[in-house]
Amino acid sequence: MARKGTRLVGRRTARTDVAGSDRRLGIVRLLMVITLVIAGGKLVWVQGVRASALSAESEKQRITKDSIPAERGSFLDRDGNVLAFSTEARQLYANPRMLTDEQNKEHAKDPTKPTADQKKRQIAHYVAQVLAGQISEQEVLDALFKDASFTYFGPQIDPSKARQITEKYPQIGSEYRAVRQYPAGDVGANIIGAANWRMDERKIRGLIGLENSMDPVLAGKDGVKISDTAMGSSNLTIPGTERELEPATPGSSVELTIDSDLQYVVQHALSDYTAKAGAKDGSAVVLDAKTGEVYALANDKTFDPGAPKWGPNIGNPAVTTPYEPGSVNKVITAAGAIENGIVRPDTVLQVPGSIKVADRTVGDAWQHGTLPLTFTGVLGKSSNVGTLMVSQQLGPDRWNDLAHKFGLGQKTGIELPGESPGSLPPRSNWSGSTFANLPIGQGLSMTVLQMAGMYQAIANDGVRVPPRVISGEIRPDGTKVERPHPRGVRVVSPQTAQTVRDMLRGVVQDAPGQRGTGPDAALEGYQISGKTGTAQQIDPTCGCYSQSKYWITFAGMVPAQNPRFVVGIMLDAPSAGVHESTTATPLFHDIAQYLTQRYQIPLSKEPAPVQTLQVH
Repeated sequence: MARKGTRLVGRRTARTDVAGSDRRLGIVRLLMVITLVIAGGKLVWVQGVRASALSAESEKQRITKDSIPAERGSFLDRDGNVLAFSTEARQLYANPRMLTDEQNKEHAKDPTKPTADQKKRQIAHYVAQVLAGQISEQEVLDALFKDASFTYFGPQIDPSKARQITEKYPQIGSEYRAVRQYPAGDVGANIIGAANWRMDERKIRGLIGLENSMDPVLAGKDGVKISDTAMGSSNLTIPGTERELEPATPGSSVELTIDSDLQYVVQHALSDYTAKAGAKDGSAVVLDAKTGEVYALANDKTFDPGAPKWGPNIGNPAVTTPYEPGSVNKVITAAGAIENGIVRPDTVLQVPGSIKVADRTVGDAWQHGTLPLTFTGVLGKSSNVGTLMVSQQLGPDRWNDLAHKFGLGQKTGIELPGESPGSLPPRSNWSGSTFANLPIGQGLSMTVLQMAGMYQAIANDGVRVPPRVISGEIRPDGTKVERPHPRGVRVVSPQTAQTVRDMLRGVVQDAPGQRGTGPDAALEGYQISGKTGTAQQIDPTCGCYSQSKYWITFAGMVPAQNPRFVVGIMLDAPSAGVHESTTATPLFHDIAQYLTQRYQIPLSKEPAPVQTLQVH
């Protein structure tokens, strides 16, 4: 009985073991099915839903996208002469570590191929041959044997030489560079400014002057290129794998109103004259009398924009730095008095040696008793007293309105950066003595460009045309887009402008007993109109006007009867004790003489009639 019981238990245990095994197998199978389902789902997700995204990520890891710098536009003068342009260059580079690894692998597979060291020496020898005189073989070796993943080496070179090197040795790469060239050197540099290659942007950017303010026009639109990325690196590109994805669009060129030959002459004449006069600074501008176009705009100090270092003279004081103009400002009183019929050119004024305005007494630059001066003589001899006598008849309100029409206290709107509006005290802030200063050119300020603009209005039959220095843009396809001409401002009538021009001829005459203040401005064979100016500077030690430091100014027109050009000149604090330190008229003469020759301005049909300045 016991034996039978034992067999029964054994059978049951066996059946239980089998059942447990089946269950475990079922669980395993279930787990396998679940795993396969999960794997299948993941595969579907990866190959289906996520396929494009993963492919893009993989592609992103395998390639590097970079910009192709657009060719920068040029600057041209009014005759099409190139003043600034960009040339292509290439900068060589290498991946020394990658070159070592890959070359040693190739040598291991094929011992007939050179080792990394041998390859580097072959490359260095070839590069030094191609770039003879630009880089030595040792300099190349120093770069290739660096323990670095990337290095630039050598100077910027001609693209054809770079291509020759990279085609023979793809292990060497070349990167695009643009070099800004200024073939005229410092001519017009204060206008054009300067631009340099920016490594962070991989393109040339304008830094000062028109190069900076016109950067959006000049820069163009960058293209896109891609290149393969080395394994295990997110930013190390493989030389020779670059290809264009989107081409770059070149920038437009900018055509200036400047005559570069005239600009050269004015710059050098101004610099020489300023030095001879012992002046701190000097500026000059030449305007087209009818259009207001700037033919030349110069400062006595400038810089070479193509030099490695520019120095301190990168500004443009002719438009950024105002000064008190002195007697050239008397043209406002002259124009206002003639326009309003207060006086005629031959009206005789009994001009005393001084005049009291409010609490201030003003005298002339020379001692005299009462003089019978014509109104033309008041201008010709630059009488402060006579000017204030007529200004009081004109009245402060009419004078102030006319000053605004002449452009005082406001920017001209020229395209040059940093322009100053100068200063003209608001009418509401005038005290009783303010009107003793303004008509004779003290207590207000202007730039040499604004000063020339005032006389351009008189030269242009009473219409002031805001000056401009950009005539248009030339697109990459050669199409020229003209800049719209500024609208003119009617300042006085044509008759008044003609009368004032005729009166201003008396300033430059040298007739016996009728000598004006600027005879050195006269030009043989031509009638000249102009006005001299001398303004006291502020002495910082007392806050009063200095008795030894002055601004010397002159504004003139050539020829007087039908002006073609207006020239404005300013000298800051001349102190040499020579004739040139007391007047700017000889410099005007030289500039005007060059203008008449260069532009073949016809001689005046007859000499200017002698103006009566003082009645005897």
